[in-house]
Amino acid sequence: MKKALLLFACSGMLLGGIAPLQAAAAVTGKNVEYTSDGVTMKGYVAWDPSIKGKRPGILVVHEWWGLNDYVRKRADMLAGLGYTALALDMYGGGKQALHPDDAGKFSSEVMKNMPVMQARFNAALDLLKQQPTVDPARMGAIGYCFGGGVVLNMARQGVDLAGVVSFHGSLATAAPAQPGKVRAKILVLNGAADTFITPAQIEAFKEEMTKAGAQYRFISYPDAKHAFTNPEADDYAKKFKLNIAYNREADVKSWAEMKDFFRLLFSGRP
Repeated sequence: MKKALLLFACSGMLLGGIAPLQAAAAVTGKNVEYTSDGVTMKGYVAWDPSIKGKRPGILVVHEWWGLNDYVRKRADMLAGLGYTALALDMYGGGKQALHPDDAGKFSSEVMKNMPVMQARFNAALDLLKQQPTVDPARMGAIGYCFGGGVVLNMARQGVDLAGVVSFHGSLATAAPAQPGKVRAKILVLNGAADTFITPAQIEAFKEEMTKAGAQYRFISYPDAKHAFTNPEADDYAKKFKLNIAYNREADVKSWAEMKDFFRLLFSGRP
């Protein structure tokens, strides 16, 4: 389906804090199915057909809610920047959670099973590499909350990616990075007021990355709580009494950091 990249969020604000476009970019998106260990996975691929030739591919890993419209919009936004993006499915069947109890169950099942996590991530990575608009030698990934933890774990496992970006993602892991194994450059975008991420976890993550010899950058945004990039976070907070909140300033700044990260990474500049 073809659509204009008019990704408006609440109250007419543009999602991600991007300034209004002079002319809407023509982004095409389609739902796709693929399999991982016999399980049908559902994803969403977005690209700009007006761009000629192959371009970098970026995987987008969803929050613990599952593959929903929010992560599809982020894929559209990446396509508007000139990438081909695949919003992948980590739960199978495009399953979504409507309550935090279910979200916690679904996400923990994946987080506790590294082989399943890696198999599902790699299945999506293989699919993205096969897209006709993608240069398979230039691949990256981003993730939100649960998805941020997933992309960090994939970097720890040495998955062949140029770089990964975690937005308010989990930092703890049962499988710490080993020296020399991390191939991807890492950008962590964290909320300084995120009560789901402790100071001890932050220090442990930085120590882990340093010992592993990973190239990483860690940025914390003042007053930003968990889920600071999602305009729906305030509704979730009210409905489920969660200590999360949308923070437009942190959303804008973190998206800009991601854009610079991938621009420099794929341009070959140091």
